[in-house]
Amino acid sequence: MSSHKVHRRNTRKNNKYCVGEKARQVLENIHADSPIMKLFQGYACELDDKHDRYERIVKIGRDITIESKKIIFLLHNTGTEIEGKKETIFTEANLRLTQLLEKFKLVASELHNLDHYLYHRAYTNGLQEYIEALYFYEYLKHGSLLGTTNICSKLNFTMEPENDAPVTGLELCCPIVDILLGMGDFTGEMMRKCINNLGSGNIDDCFKTCGFVRNIFVGFSGLNLSGQSPINRKFYTLKQSLAKMELVCYNIKVRGSEIPKHMLAAVVTSTPDENSDEDEGYF
Repeated sequence: MSSHKVHRRNTRKNNKYCVGEKARQVLENIHADSPIMKLFQGYACELDDKHDRYERIVKIGRDITIESKKIIFLLHNTGTEIEGKKETIFTEANLRLTQLLEKFKLVASELHNLDHYLYHRAYTNGLQEYIEALYFYEYLKHGSLLGTTNICSKLNFTMEPENDAPVTGLELCCPIVDILLGMGDFTGEMMRKCINNLGSGNIDDCFKTCGFVRNIFVGFSGLNLSGQSPINRKFYTLKQSLAKMELVCYNIKVRGSEIPKHMLAAVVTSTPDENSDEDEGYF
């Protein structure tokens, strides 16, 4: 190393040391009641309050995610032919979805009169998982999906008034991106349902489920997707799920007559996916 570089590095070290000494001298001489000290103490309190609120929302979002996954697992049991058991599952799932709204109300109360986008990353995963569970319930129960307006209206709450205070409305921000990402995750559950239907011999539902997901795929294809956005990655996952479902329907149509129904699921799951590569229309 040249002597010039060594000298320059030593000079930077000395400058850092001198700056540290000056800062220490200033801190020793500054008064605790100085306006500057009070100003920065206020900044510190604001940051601590923001970080604490963010952590509380993260914990609530984690609880929402865990409960939503349990609801989805519960809804996969609706493939039973026992009608009474199916209705019991739907009733329990609806109750638990309603109880999850109380968790979202806690988040909305934490963000009352604050910018929701500053804390959006803290609860977005829980929101997407909830939308996935809600879509899965609505499809299995009614055969259709809720619109974005209906989903956003579920996240409007009222704050209980204290004393004679007026009723305050609470609204949790629900970006359209989260709804689309939740819908993309929902198609993955539809793919699992399609394969489960094949294993149980419910052939008609395989074609019905595949057609429903194909319509969602057509809708996603109309979006302007570019780069490595989350929706772009979710679209690729949706495409893979649809390819697996179409493979199921293909095997039913082409090979269903030569393979027993109880063995079709094993044949489909053991068949390599030859359509996993991106085609020329996807960039």
